[in-house]
Amino acid sequence: MTEMQPHQRITAAIEKATAAGRVGLVPYITAGYPKKNEFIETLKKVAAVGDVVEVGVPFSDPMADGVTIQRASHQAIADGVSLRWILKSLRDAGELDAPVVLMSYLNPLLVYGFDNLAAAAVESNVSGFIVPDLPLEECEELKAALESRGVALIQLVTPATPEERMQGLCTASSGFIYAVTIKGITGGTVELPPEVTGYLDRVKAHASIPVCAGFGVRTPSRLSSSGVMLTVLLSARRSSSISRQVVIRLNSWKVFGRRACFRQPLIPVRETGPWRFNGAVASACRHKVQ
Repeated sequence: MTEMQPHQRITAAIEKATAAGRVGLVPYITAGYPKKNEFIETLKKVAAVGDVVEVGVPFSDPMADGVTIQRASHQAIADGVSLRWILKSLRDAGELDAPVVLMSYLNPLLVYGFDNLAAAAVESNVSGFIVPDLPLEECEELKAALESRGVALIQLVTPATPEERMQGLCTASSGFIYAVTIKGITGGTVELPPEVTGYLDRVKAHASIPVCAGFGVRTPSRLSSSGVMLTVLLSARRSSSISRQVVIRLNSWKVFGRRACFRQPLIPVRETGPWRFNGAVASACRHKVQ
């Protein structure tokens, strides 16, 4: 039996969740936050309940991200977290329970070197990259380097993307397509627009791989209203230890498939503070679609 390439692991993980009739979970954590020496421990526990894990590479000017990820990135950089350190940590950790996708802005990847990056990604069990500040017209060099190793370059579309360009982005993407649902940054208080369901249907009409939508969906009550199956994008908050539960702050949600149902909401630790993600919530996330 032929071994799956890295980008195929991402698609297969999402399709497995959909085929099982459950909500796929894609947690996001900023690498090295809140504590650098707990990164791999945290990541392993998150990967144990996620279908795909998105790891943020800290960057000084994260233009697509809101204040939660900005602060996490600032702290991680101050603690000495870098792309090279992340890849080494992942390599030393070995294969995890879920495929890993790195979300990075372009500059750290340029400094590392695209060919070196592709080789290191395979060695570190990284299945794909999301690069929000790399336009389609300028992605060919990175895309070619990653594709030579079977690693995904995940493209982003937005509600403002014209149809012809959307088709080009969907064709160029691998792993999944990231459909940004709002005209804004991660986090914040912007409501999902009423036309989001039609927009996601439009993206799916162009796509031959799963569509993942993020930005702007922050509460379980919004999940069913979007008319699609969803997974959760979460960013790790301060926690002295992560054992049976992961302390997180809800940042936004990601969307797969057609529709979803949550029986239990996320449980607030305190009204304006972090959120607790435990076995009960994991079970709710994985509950069969009704």
